Amino acid sequence: MLSSMVKEHQGRQQARKEEQERRRKEAIQASSSLTHALVDHLNVGVAQAYLNQRRLDSEAIQLEQNATNFQRQTSQWLTLVSSFTDSMKEVGHVHNWATTIEADMRTVSTALEYAYKGGPIAELLLENGAAKWQWWWSGHLKNVQADRELLRNM
Repeated sequence: MLSSMVKEHQGRQQARKEEQERRRKEAIQASSSLTHALVDHLNVGVAQAYLNQRRLDSEAIQLEQNATNFQRQTSQWLTLVSSFTDSMKEVGHVHNWATTIEADMRTVSTALEYAYKGGPIAELLLENGAAKWQWWWSGHLKNVQADRELLRNM
């Protein structure tokens, strides 16, 4: 009886050990599966973050290139507009100069016409002609030189 109790006790202990071993293996397997699942889940997030970062880097490079191109084009446009503005100023000054020359030529033409036809102005021109023409011509040359200097400084 005692020996049968000991055998029975040993059998139950052996069964408990086997059950504990089986449960331990199941727990290890379950924790291993959980660990793999967590790592896989984290890896998916990390991989997605890595892909997003690469895409952002690529787009940042593209944006920088576009900004550089835009800056270059803007600079070219500003140069072109500045050149156009300067040309328009020159055209305006040339127009003023041409208008002044035209008015002076009309005055000379009228004076020559009066001198040719004869009359009171013709006598005045003949009497004081050399001095008057010299005075007019020197003033006109000063205006032309001033206009040239103004155009050069633009």
